[in-house]
Amino acid sequence: MKKIAFLALFLIISFIAAQAVEFSFEKLLHGAPFMADFLHRMFPPNWSILPKVLRETLLTMELAWISTVLATILSLPVGFLAAKNVFELPLLRKITIFILNADRAIDSLILALFFVSAVGLGPFPGVLALAIHSVGMLGKLFADAIESIDPGPVEALASVGAGKLALIRWGIWPQVAPHFISYFLFRFELNVRTAVVLGLVGAGGVGFLLTQYMRLFQYQEVCTVLLVILVLVMLVDAVSSKLRRSVL
Repeated sequence: MKKIAFLALFLIISFIAAQAVEFSFEKLLHGAPFMADFLHRMFPPNWSILPKVLRETLLTMELAWISTVLATILSLPVGFLAAKNVFELPLLRKITIFILNADRAIDSLILALFFVSAVGLGPFPGVLALAIHSVGMLGKLFADAIESIDPGPVEALASVGAGKLALIRWGIWPQVAPHFISYFLFRFELNVRTAVVLGLVGAGGVGFLLTQYMRLFQYQEVCTVLLVILVLVMLVDAVSSKLRRSVL
């Protein structure tokens, strides 16, 4: 009976949501010829712009890398503060967790718009937006990794009078370092994809180039950029997954 009730509730909520977003197969079928025409205009790709696209793609990767490095540096102390088995300060831990949750609640695109208006167009606002947004995720993952460690080495060090820093350095860090490296690579992979989107709001990189071509209706150039982005994402995903498996 409960399963039927949950299924009915699921269908009702889905129906209401579909009505609210004006979901319509009729509109989709009506727009199919226009989508087909758009795709037709994109081929063949204009490969003459490939060197320019590759330069902007490299910039996108550099943007993602720097932002991930900055976020990791900021997330390391935050992760230890948020872990309940490191600092026995409930108020400080609650404040840290609240900040991490609030950070994750604000999308990187919103942060990019804020920083673009503050420091101007270019990759720098993208770096700031990605770095700050990444802290929310990395800090939470770091804290979870620290809380799941084997307490044995830490208790052994504490029994001989080791201080807090010594406990972290010799009892906690060796256990969590592989996880931290894995999380760094995973976040870098996500930041590469996000950096492309941030280019749409003026944060530089290949996404900004894609926006320019779209506004000028240069569809063959758009196709070239999209193909390069596709290869980039697949390559980064493959390399990152392999490195994460080797680390863990």
